[in-house]
Amino acid sequence: MAIERWRPWGLRPWRPFREIEDMERLIDEAFRRGSPWVWQRIPAPEVAWLPALEMYEKPDKFVVRVELPGMKKEEIDVHVVGDTLTVSGERKVSTEIKDEEYRRCELSYGSFSRSITLPAAVNTAKVDASFENGILEIALPKIEEVKPKRVQVKAKEAKAKEVKSKTK
Repeated sequence: MAIERWRPWGLRPWRPFREIEDMERLIDEAFRRGSPWVWQRIPAPEVAWLPALEMYEKPDKFVVRVELPGMKKEEIDVHVVGDTLTVSGERKVSTEIKDEEYRRCELSYGSFSRSITLPAAVNTAKVDASFENGILEIALPKIEEVKPKRVQVKAKEAKAKEVKSKTK
């Protein structure tokens, strides 16, 4: 901590983020002293969690990958509505381990729901999802862009001839 010379209130330089910096320092010190009790909790199914995901684009589709270790495919729901993809499910606490046997638990359990907006329209009829080794992979085929169509303009000459013949 730097020693700062005392100055009367009116002559002190204004540092609006000083309090925030002090708070960050105090929080860092608290976490350095040891693990907080939160990390040593017994697994609680009511605690919300969000699985990690990634999305990348191929020329013909978008691919979304979601990390869901320890889950079964029956526990996962995938929905596409408009331009929004939603992945939801529930990871349940193992019943093989009793609460009093836990010494440390950093895994998250309970329900989750992740929704992401897709950057372009997709063909919802051809969406494909596969689940292997704890990774859910969703392939979202793009809808083909509408290509411009040239329309031939036709002149109506028949009416023009009728008008000339009536005027004679």
